[in-house]
Amino acid sequence: METENLLADQAGYARASTILHDGGLVAFPTETVYGLGGDARNDMSVARIFEAKGRPRFNPLIVHVDSVETAQLYVEWSDTADRLASIFWPGPLTLVLPLKPNTGLSALVTADLPTLAVRVPEHPVANALLAEFGGPVAAPSANPSGKISPTKASHVERGLSGRIDAILDGGDCGVGLESTIVGLDGQPTLLRPGGLPTEAIEAALGTTLDVFKSGDPLSAPGQMTSHYAPGAPVRLNATDLRDNEMLLGFGQVEATMNLSPSGDLVEAASNLFHHLHMMDSLGAEVIAISPIPDHGLGRAINDRLLRAAAPRP
Repeated sequence: METENLLADQAGYARASTILHDGGLVAFPTETVYGLGGDARNDMSVARIFEAKGRPRFNPLIVHVDSVETAQLYVEWSDTADRLASIFWPGPLTLVLPLKPNTGLSALVTADLPTLAVRVPEHPVANALLAEFGGPVAAPSANPSGKISPTKASHVERGLSGRIDAILDGGDCGVGLESTIVGLDGQPTLLRPGGLPTEAIEAALGTTLDVFKSGDPLSAPGQMTSHYAPGAPVRLNATDLRDNEMLLGFGQVEATMNLSPSGDLVEAASNLFHHLHMMDSLGAEVIAISPIPDHGLGRAINDRLLRAAAPRP
């Protein structure tokens, strides 16, 4: 298969929409990372997402929609969902809510769970594509399963060229981390930290979120122990440099590359996946990573790094 490279203009949106309607796959940018989109109502299209990524079928997908009103067609809405959506949508927040019956969505999207992960993205290219397509788009990150997430079209091309129909190039992703996922099927629960700080969500709700624990049954994307991994092994919280290591720094340290010399967690989040891609391309045998503060976006950064450093399956 030859992967088409599309520009983010009306012709590109029209071609991408046609591909989606025909059951094909289109990678497109969101404010978080590039997603690999397929028609969420088409079993064959969704199955191709899993095939192209090499993704386990038990790992559910996020459905991207254009508005709260569209989301309400597919999930049982609640006052808590309404509060969070009114503050944070469009944006890097995914809500997991009970799935309505007879939605027409492919059962593969939810991995046969009784809930659906849904969000309204905040990227102009994603929004234009959703408007052109006029339907729900299932879209995990546009990378081989378990590998570093893509924040540039070139990352997608490197990982999936020849396995998907098209890449819609909308430039770099601003946030650089996947969306934060909050479960609302019961007590509000942080299922995956991400591009929206947990503290902001808790402030909006006026309560502390429960937290998904390792070993609990998978209920959302991004919960597998080994994930987001570069080719080289990863050593965390490095305060020294050992033989055969390259240092991915944070703050005022001498390093091969630095997530943020000034110690800015927003900058670090934006750079994380691109810098890991670059360290791989430099041929690092081991990637040592400086300690990252565990608050705000640092919590999501550390979540990704823990999974990147986990033993590979």
